[in-house]
Amino acid sequence: MAADDNGSGIDMTDAPPLIVKAQFIKDFSFEMPNAPAIFGRLSAEPEIEVRIDVHPEELEGDDYLVVLNIEARATVEDETAFVAELEYAGLFELNSSIPEEYIGSILLVECPRILFPFARNIIASATQESGMPPLMLQPIDFNAIVQAQLVQGAGTA
Repeated sequence: MAADDNGSGIDMTDAPPLIVKAQFIKDFSFEMPNAPAIFGRLSAEPEIEVRIDVHPEELEGDDYLVVLNIEARATVEDETAFVAELEYAGLFELNSSIPEEYIGSILLVECPRILFPFARNIIASATQESGMPPLMLQPIDFNAIVQAQLVQGAGTA
């Protein structure tokens, strides 16, 4: 049986297709502009708005930087309870045998999928340490996001 008989056509004998070289907080901000007064209003359920973006960048050789941006904003009775902004990054090496048509999916789906649990933990810890209930972000289907962007892009072209 051939070494690349995994259905992908990628030779898996030389090196793994994806190596995580580093993960790190690139930028992080947590603000509670209405503290301590906001704690008196916590009897109402905070309204949470979350935005997530992924920004891949090609570096030298087979290295790529993928930055997962998460912005979470909580409001209670039209007042800001907190704003958390996180840029969590990963330095990834992609095996040079990966076909070009797969690289975009790896950078926009697989790499963020690896980074997300760590970023989620940072947001949850920061909100809990602020005196607020921990914000537990729900798992993200990065593949669905990419597919929706492709459909939206095709509709505007």
